[in-house]
Parts: sequence; C-alpha cells; structure tokens
Amino acid sequence: MKYLRLPVIRVCLALFLIAVLTLGVHLLRSRIVSPLDYPTSTLTARAPTTSIEISSGMSGSEIASELFAKGVIASATAFFRLAVADPRANKIAPGIHTLDLKISARQALAQLLDAKRIPNLVIVAEGAWKSEVISSLLAFGFTKSEVSNALKKVSLPTGFSDVEGLLFPAQYSFIKGISATAALQSMIDRFLVEKSAQNILKGDENFTALELLTIASMIQAEGDVGDFAKISQVIRNRLAIDMPLQLDATVQFVKKSRGELFLSTNSTLIKSPYNTYRKYGLPPGPIGSPGSKAMEAALSPEEGDWIYFITVAPSDTRFTRSHDEFLAWKKLYIKNRKAGVFEVRK
Repeated sequence: MKYLRLPVIRVCLALFLIAVLTLGVHLLRSRIVSPLDYPTSTLTARAPTTSIEISSGMSGSEIASELFAKGVIASATAFFRLAVADPRANKIAPGIHTLDLKISARQALAQLLDAKRIPNLVIVAEGAWKSEVISSLLAFGFTKSEVSNALKKVSLPTGFSDVEGLLFPAQYSFIKGISATAALQSMIDRFLVEKSAQNILKGDENFTALELLTIASMIQAEGDVGDFAKISQVIRNRLAIDMPLQLDATVQFVKKSRGELFLSTNSTLIKSPYNTYRKYGLPPGPIGSPGSKAMEAALSPEEGDWIYFITVAPSDTRFTRSHDEFLAWKKLYIKNRKAGVFEVRK
C-alpha cells in the first residue's frame, strides 16, 4: 500500500507547483495593471512635505518622475497613468508646489491643483484685462518699470502687436528671481500650446487670427459658457448686415469698469475705437483674455438667425431675431433688475 501513496504525493506536488505558478502570474499581472501606489489617506497639518518645481511645458512623465524622486508617490507609473486619464492634469501651473510625502497619485494630483499649495501665485482669470494682469504682477513684486519693459520685450505671434488677449487664463507660480519678461512670456507661451488658441492663430476664410481672438474675448465677456456658441453667431450675424455690435463689455473695457449691470446712455457715447455702440465692425483688438471654450465658440458658432440677446435673469439669456420680442424681454430685464433679481445673495 505504501507504493500507492507515491503517485498521490506527486500529484499533490504538481498541483501545488501549478498553484504557485498561477499565483505568481496573477501577482505579475497585478503589478503590470495596477502600478505601485500609496493608499489614499487622511493627512494632518504635521505631515512632512517637500517642494516640487514644475517647469513650463513639463510632460506628465517628467512630472511623475520628479514626484517619485522627491518621495511624494510610490511609483512614477501610478501618477503618469492618472495624468493621462484625467484632463485636469493639463491645468497644473508651472512654479513651486508644496506636496505631502508618501501620498497616493490621486492625492498628488489634487495637491498640484490646489492654489493654497502654490506660493507666489498669480492668477489670470478668464476674461482678465491686461491692466488687471499687470496689477497682479505688481502685487507679486515686480516694479512698474520692469513690467513696462517686459511688455516691449515679449515675443508675440504673427499679426499681434499687443499682449491683450494673449495672456492665457491659468494659475502661475513663478520661481524666485524670475524676470518680469519671463513671467509674461510664460503666459503667452501657455496660450500658444492651447489647441483652441492654435486653431485661432490659423484664422479662417472670414477672419484673421487677431479678429477671431477679438471675437472670442467679447464672447468671454458677454455671457455664460452655455451661451458662448450662440453669442458667437449673433456677432457674426450683426457683422453680416453691417449692424453695430452694441456690446456692453466693450464699453466696460474702455471705462475699466468691470461688471456694470446697467450701462448709461452717456457711456455708450464714449469716443473710442473699442466702443461698439459708436463704431461699426470689430474693435481693433481683444478686450481681455478668453478661455478655451470662448475660443472654440469663436471658431464654431451655433447656427441661428439671432440678432439680439439679453439676460433677463441670472442663467436666463434669451436670443431672438425679432426686435419687438427683444424690447419685451428688455422690459422684463429692467423689472427684474429693479426688483434686485441680479443682486448677489450672501
């Protein structure tokens, strides 16, 4: 009987080896599919931190390698895969970032996007005027002379003679000792790598690059993102019939008076090539820095015969070709404005 046990032992040994090999293959596949990553955990104010410098144009793999080298993440692969899958990774601002050590790739991305973890931060909001960006640079520590000289030295795309509209809306964190010229140029360079901006710079059969960016800047200033494509069509429709654009945002740009809800008759009479109540056609240049959505809308308007539009209440912008309908909506707007519908509730 003892000889009968040998085959049984061999079979058990064979099964054991198969199980071990299967487990090994499974573990190997797990490492390939799920790269090493720290677990997402609750962090405290006393957690150890490090500083990471992100350069302009730095790739996802380069950022991942830097994070790994500084001990922030468990593997560069974990962060790189997340960065490829998550479009927010494209919004990581150049500059110095403060991150906790030994955190998950997801936490690392969140901290890279957290403005509170970026010292020396300069924010260019969508629709920001050049004058507002200059104020931010002065608050950062540059002198008026440094900024003035920088505006003359920066490299601009062909067809542009001024930085207005080219300072891409984003968060910028500048390293210590950076020049005003390099700071401004980084905003322009950020514009140049944006896909929608690249399409704008090509122009189209009807408008030059400067004209398209001017349209995009007006779209940005005049409405919510959900209405951008319709506003773009209204602008084109008015231009096609030689109708003045009559956009409040262009007058506000001239007056440097942001957010005026009611535009007086005297304001519409201001003598300026940017006043679209007096001047026919497009203004001579952009009236602020448009974001990607506004630039996309400038290139791809929504088809429609609208000539008029008006916001009668928050999140309620209406479009029409009928002047009578527009006047009726204008009465509703005035009623709502007097009733305080547009006032910000605290």
